[in-house]
Amino acid sequence: MLHESVFRTTDLPVDVRFEAWTERMGRTHAPMRLTSDRVADYHAHQRVIELGDVVVWSATFDHLVFRRTPRLIRQSDPESYHLSLLIEGEGAADWGRHRAAYRIEDFHTNSSSRSYEIVTGPDPVTLVAVELPRALVAVPGHRADQVVGRRVSGREGTGALLAQFLRRLVSDTASYRPSDGPRLGTVATDLVSAVFGHAVDADVALPPETRERTLALHAKAFIGRHLADPDLTPASVAAAHHVSRSYLYRLFQAEGLTVAAYIRERRLANARRDLTDPRLRGLPVHAIGARWGFPRAAEFTRAFRAAYGHPPSVLRAPSPPPDVG
Repeated sequence: MLHESVFRTTDLPVDVRFEAWTERMGRTHAPMRLTSDRVADYHAHQRVIELGDVVVWSATFDHLVFRRTPRLIRQSDPESYHLSLLIEGEGAADWGRHRAAYRIEDFHTNSSSRSYEIVTGPDPVTLVAVELPRALVAVPGHRADQVVGRRVSGREGTGALLAQFLRRLVSDTASYRPSDGPRLGTVATDLVSAVFGHAVDADVALPPETRERTLALHAKAFIGRHLADPDLTPASVAAAHHVSRSYLYRLFQAEGLTVAAYIRERRLANARRDLTDPRLRGLPVHAIGARWGFPRAAEFTRAFRAAYGHPPSVLRAPSPPPDVG
């Protein structure tokens, strides 16, 4: 069997889960600053398969914002390429001069030598990834670096070949011997080189909807970071992203949402989670509402009742109603 390791945050005490996940991700790719609106009880699972100099890993994790800064690069740079195939969820990345949004079966490409910000959606993300030294990729460095930041399809061509290899590998490793690891690493390296080579030769432009999808996801991440601010409004979100309110509304309408409704739903969901958290039992109901952007208790109660059919105080009763879960 190949050399593998498995990590689950649920194996750890709640208060150290996110810190442990941050450390784990730093070892998997490169040191990063991670933030999330799920820090209080973070859920993540990762399986790492070592193939000599190449590492393949699969993971499912809650909402996350990855930041690799110039300072972190100066402190530690393993000089590696990263490609991850999105299986479930959504994500977007920002390298300063350009952005990319990802659909299911898209590859995200990255380099430990570049600064970036990656944002996942509010729902858990599942992906399978490969990490390999830049020196192993059989494409000149200056050309291979042109692929970093591109959205590569895993549904066709060389991308599909790499996707099939990674998915097959993580689905079952029982039939492989430890000596197969370096050989499989060579196969992975050849496929990554083929993907990079095809990308620099094709130089295909991204579809026109990419900017809209990326901007919508970044707006959602901004909302998630500022839910506690009672002054968070559609207008403030639009201003932070240098777009008009009408343009922002169109982005959310494409997903059947309004900006205000999305903000309200996220606030109420977080408040509901805190109301059922035994560790916050001593925090008054109105304080939890204020914690998530409802400074007036009556407003919090009305919004909560409209969303869930009962007032927030019911969740603090000895026996909550059977429909609460």
